[in-house]
This record gives sequence, structure tokens and C-alpha cells, in this order.
Amino acid sequence: MKMKMKIFPLFPKSLPSLSSSPLISLCLRHSYPKFIFNPTLPLKPRFSFACHVSTGSSLPMDSPSADPPSSLSVDSVADGLKSQSLREKDDNIVNSKNKNVKFSLEDLNWDHSFVRELPGDPRTDSIPRQVLHACYTKVLPSAEVENPKLVAWSDSVADLLDLDPKEFERPDFPLKFSAASPLAGAVPYAQCYGGHQFGTWAGQLGDGRAITLGEILNSKLERWELQLKGAGKTPYSRFADGLAVLRSSIREFLCSEAMHFLGIPTTRALCLVTTGKFVTRDMFYDGNPKEEPGAIVCRVAQSFLRFGSFQIHASRGEEDLSIVRALADYAIKYHFPHIQNISKSESLSFSTGDDDQSLVDLTSNKYAAWIVEIAERTASLVARWQGVGFTHGVLNTDNMSILGLTIDYGPFGFLDAFDPSYTPNTTDLPGRRYCFANQPDIGLWNIAQFASTLMAAHLISDKEANYAMERYGTKFMDDYQAIMSQKLGLQKYNKQLVNKLLNNLSVDKVDYTNFFRSLSNIKADPGISEDDLLVPLKAVLLDIGKERKEAWASWVQSYIQEVQ
Repeated sequence: MKMKMKIFPLFPKSLPSLSSSPLISLCLRHSYPKFIFNPTLPLKPRFSFACHVSTGSSLPMDSPSADPPSSLSVDSVADGLKSQSLREKDDNIVNSKNKNVKFSLEDLNWDHSFVRELPGDPRTDSIPRQVLHACYTKVLPSAEVENPKLVAWSDSVADLLDLDPKEFERPDFPLKFSAASPLAGAVPYAQCYGGHQFGTWAGQLGDGRAITLGEILNSKLERWELQLKGAGKTPYSRFADGLAVLRSSIREFLCSEAMHFLGIPTTRALCLVTTGKFVTRDMFYDGNPKEEPGAIVCRVAQSFLRFGSFQIHASRGEEDLSIVRALADYAIKYHFPHIQNISKSESLSFSTGDDDQSLVDLTSNKYAAWIVEIAERTASLVARWQGVGFTHGVLNTDNMSILGLTIDYGPFGFLDAFDPSYTPNTTDLPGRRYCFANQPDIGLWNIAQFASTLMAAHLISDKEANYAMERYGTKFMDDYQAIMSQKLGLQKYNKQLVNKLLNNLSVDKVDYTNFFRSLSNIKADPGISEDDLLVPLKAVLLDIGKERKEAWASWVQSYIQEVQ
């Protein structure tokens, strides 16, 4: 199939609206529903999840966990993210030698490859400014702290770091993770990046209130970055104070851990501490700011590199294109090593046209193979968001992880009543660019901007960029259809059945999570009387008239026939 896609200019002041973008035609050509449905996956427990919230007496609050269905596994994601696995209940799966390795904070195995191998800012102050020719600025946390308290922590994330969970009981633990006391071995820095915000190039953004402490290498040689969000000003803070409040920090801590146990790639959270200080915030953006308790959350990920990490350097002209290449080489070396070692293979040559010159050989250009995998990871991530009704709210390119992780939990939300136009972001309400239904298209749009960056740095060709976007569309549909089929218990995807369901859910604003819970009570018996068809759904089909009842009864009959 020959791709005829336009790559937009790299950094225009503004971009065409989403609906007018020719890039979106890729996903639309696959004919998925106009409104993408995001049902919650019914997952079975597999991992032991220990998330604790301090109540004054340090009582643990353990939550059940879930396992992503094997039928939804994605090779490109699984290979790169195996290290995110938690403690398996089956001890035979875990190497007993590695399992027993536990360290104190002082004995953690730090590495600092990012600051060691990439160019940094010669200045170390936090004065807001344009940071040129650098990927980061070394900066110390500066949030004011007074008697910090540990309020939540995750044993499973501690396991990833080989950190002894008893360390959470240390009296000085809150001091170290509020940065009031230095953490031995850390080399704090803030990352420089840019991004498209709501479709417009915003220039330099960067870590305005997040400070990375460094990388921990565990006993399996897995690399995990630790980052303090709300730790104070950096050169990238612009006019902000670099702080965070307890309200938003709790949301990030809980949601990132919940997303992981839903089987969705995400950053993690090690702990949450209150600073003992108050922070002024206008919660509702209505001109009525109030003081709220300050807090710092320790985020954990294999990398916090974003699309915008590369974009900022490409935007600054020919002089900084070498930094784009250096960043790409770094990312491939440490986070995509299988691409670094890729060898020639006919199976990795793909046709994008009608002649031999349209072949894309992923073995001859590691950067092409790299962006294809990033596109597939991103597509798989968005499909899983759609599967649980998650709406990110701020899908700017600076909030897109190159590892295909859910990153930067801001005004996110989950669907209740099925509303494809739902957005949790009040600043997005006029155009709803980042609403639930638009997320698949926005993911593709963001991939296009990332591809443009690599093209500007002469790392990939336009054919390779187009192929990556084609793979995004294919991967998204494959994963999305698998999710929908599994939720409905179908042996294979039934487009007509799913489209009709989505329409019914939208018309009657049905709670999609509760709907599928209720649907599981329907018996696959074609002999059920018409009067009894909707009895299992009566708790979710509220206040509907005769015509709508008939529409639902017709769908249930079709559904029963399909699952027999």
C-alpha cells in the first residue's frame, strides 16, 4: 500500500486543526468507530500489589492486582518493558538469588549515564532562562520543607530498585525524599525539552518542577530513574514556583500505580511525602487561589525521555542537530539495545509502494527501526487507554514518552457515562482537542511531529517516517480490536456489533464500566424471552423509553447469537 502522507513543517507557529490534518486519514482509513470505546479490561489477579498509605499509625492498605491478558501482549512492548514486572506470586518464576537482594538507601547502585554521556548546561543555578546546546541542567532541589511526613509508598516499586522495604520506616526517609537531606549517590538534574502544546510549537519547556536524582541499576541490571516532582524551581520553571500540592500528588501516585496493575505501561511512584509547607493554587482557575498542603512524589521510570526532548534541539537549527543524533544513540543504547544489535534480515524489509525503490529496510537504518517501535508502543499504549476509559487530558508532545509509557499525570480522568467528547482538562473544553475520542488520532499526530524531528536531523527518510505512521495505525487497530473482542467474549472482532454497541452507549450515556460488569450476567441462551433480555442490564440502562429498550434488546439478541 502506498502511503501518501504529508509531514508538516517541523516547528510552525501553529498547525492545522486535528480534523483537517491529512495525517489523520491513516487511522480513519482503517474504519474504526467514529467514537472510540474504552471499556475497562476485566483482568485476573497475578501480581502482589503492596501500596501503603500512612494514617498516623502506618497501617498498610493492600490493593488487589490484575494481570494484562496474554492475548493483548505486544511483542515490541513486551521486549522493551519486561523489566517492569513486579514480584510474581509463583516463586519459581523469580530468580531466588536476585529476589533476596535488598539494599539500604546508602547502598543503592547509582549510575548517571544521562549526565555522563550527553551535553549539559555549564550553569547550575535555577534562574529561568533559555538553556542552549544542553540536554539537562544540574540543579539542587530547593522546595522549602518543615517536618516532612511519609504518607504513601509502594513496596512493589521498592522491589524494582532492590530497596529494602524496611527503609520506609527510617525516621530520615521523609527528609531524603523531600530533598531536605541529600540522598547519597544522587546527581540531581532537570531535563531540557520542548513541545507542541495544543497543536502549537511552544519552544523550550523542560522539567519545571521535576528533578531527576539519577539512575538505579538493580541486581538484574535494569535501569530505573528516580525523579522528585514538586522539588523546587529549575531553569525551566518559567513563571511557576516549581512546587506541587498534596491533592495532585495523591492523584499521580494512585493513578500511576493503578494503571500499572491494569496492565498499562506507565511511570511508577515509589513514595509520597508532605513538605509541611503550604502552596498557593487556584484549583478551579476562577481567580480564587487558596493555600494547600505541599507534597513531593518520587516518580520512577526506565527513562523520562519524551518526544519533546528531541524536538527542542531540532528546533534550534543545524548547530544542534548533532544533539538529536546523540540523544537517539543514547536512547537506543540504553533502552532499545535489541535495535543496536539488529542484523540484516529479509523479514525486516517492508514495501510501502509498487516498486523496489519503495522498500523500507529496518535493518539498514537503526533509527528507522527505532521510530517504528516507538510508533507501535505508542499505538499499543493508546489502545489500552481506550480499553479502560482513561483520558490523559494533555497529550502535548512533551508529555509523550519514547518508551510508550503513560507519563505526566495532570488533569487526567476516566469515563463514567460513555461520552466520546469527554475531556477532564478545563482548558481543553472549547475545542476538546484531547478528548477521549481524539486520543488515537492525537497519538498519530504526535508521532508525525517526532518523525519530522528525526527527518530534520537526517536520521530517517520520508518513506521511513511514513512507514512508522502506517505501523501506528495498524498496531492501534490490532490492539484495539483485540481489547474489544476480549471484553465482549468474542472469538473474533465483529465490527457491526461493536459499532452498534458504541452508538447505544453514547445515545443513552451508559456507564461503560458498569455496563460490562452487568453484561457478564447475560446468559448465551437464544431461548431467553424478549421480556427477560434486559433484566441483567437494568442497573445500567436507566430512564430509557420503549424505543431505546427495543434498540438494546435487538443488540443483546445479536450479541447472544455471536457468542454462542
